[in-house]
Parts: sequence; structure tokens; C-alpha cells
Amino acid sequence: MSCCEWTGVRLSTVLTETGLKRGANWVLAEGADAAAMSRSVPIAKALDDALLVYAQNGERLRPEQGYPLRLLLPGYEGNVSIKWLRRLKVGDQPFETREETSKYTDLMPDGTARQFTFVMEAKSVITFPSGGQQLRDNGFYEISGLAWSGRGRIERVEVSTDGGTSWRDARLQEPVLSKCLTRFRLPWKWEGSPAQLQSRATDDTGYVQPKRSQLVDVRGLNSYYHYNGIQTWQVAQDGAVTNVV
Repeated sequence: MSCCEWTGVRLSTVLTETGLKRGANWVLAEGADAAAMSRSVPIAKALDDALLVYAQNGERLRPEQGYPLRLLLPGYEGNVSIKWLRRLKVGDQPFETREETSKYTDLMPDGTARQFTFVMEAKSVITFPSGGQQLRDNGFYEISGLAWSGRGRIERVEVSTDGGTSWRDARLQEPVLSKCLTRFRLPWKWEGSPAQLQSRATDDTGYVQPKRSQLVDVRGLNSYYHYNGIQTWQVAQDGAVTNVV
């Protein structure tokens, strides 16, 4: 999920040229970092829009971005887009790597485990005003932020200045592309009284970004790796902006 321009080769091309045996259902992507970060990727995703990337924004990948090669899985959580890629292995079942069993598996309230949470569900966050910032004077401001969804395009972003009691539609800045960051904007007149700013996104599948309480009801409190709940910023009477837990 990025606003960058990536250059690479489709993973499907490499897999097709190599040849897949019957029963090939998963691909293991292994990184060359000290932790050997590795993730299992469904073959359907590998054959869809997965990329083997070697350049970003017109230049070779920088070391911190995974030089010389990284995997990029549009719409999937970033931890699956393995950097410093050194090996791909195809198998008939997931490889149950350390990270996907100890870190990215969520214990549900009923005692079962939720495994392989891949797709980034719709989320938005207000970037101005946001935590640590300061509104100097009363008057007009432009609330702005970013929304995204691993399911597809962002269709709508609503903004609330009263903690979710009422909502207004924000303007989406073009281009609005599938599985890409979308900027949203809304004019707001701050009267100098305390306010709680929130945003919620809806994507083209109809999925609506949930409140924290809705996520907790479904997933319990052990699903923080995949959190996409509504973020609240508190604007104090003196204009200081802080996070609301």
C-alpha cells in the first residue's frame, strides 16, 4: 500500500516460467535480514498482482526499502511484503514460519486462533490536526488525512468533529485508485471549544471502518497487529491536539 511508483516483474511471470507442479498452493518468501523474516503467501495472490520489485520512484531500491529485491503485495499488510528477498519456495500448504505463528496469529475471545490476516481492511486517519500539533487561533482550518483499503478503492470518507455524534462527507482528492492511499479534505471552523476529530472510510465493497469497540467485540484484545479502528484526536480549549485512547 503505497503512493510510490514501483518498478519490478510480476511474480506470476517468474512462477509460470519456472513451472508450477500440481498442488502448488503456497509460496514462502524469505528475507535476508538478520531475523530471516519469512511469510507464507497464497498462490492465488502470487499469481494475481504480486511484484518482485527492484526500483522505487525511478531509482534502485534503497537499503532500507529492501535492496536489491523485495516482494510487494498490493492490498496486503506491509509485513508480508518481504524486504531483502533471498528465496522463494513453493509448497502445498502454509509454511508456519515463526512470525506468522508467534506474531501474526490472533487469539480470539472464544479461544480459537485467527491465522493469516492478509488484507488491509479500510482505514483512515486524520493527519491534520493530529497528535502533537497545536491550533494557534480560532477560525477556519482544513481537516485532512489519508484513507486506504486493501480490498479496492475508497468510495467515501466521513469526518466528525464531535466524537462521532454527527458526520460530514469529506472531499476525496483525485486520483482515487484501487489499493492506494487517498487524500481527503474537509473545511472546518473551530470556535475555540474542545472537539474530538474522527474519520471513517468506506471502500467499494461496502466495508465501513469500524469503531474500536466493534473490533474488540469480534476479535477481543489480542488483535492489535491488524487494528483498523477509528482514530480520535482530542482538541483542547487551548488548541493542543492529543491522542484519545
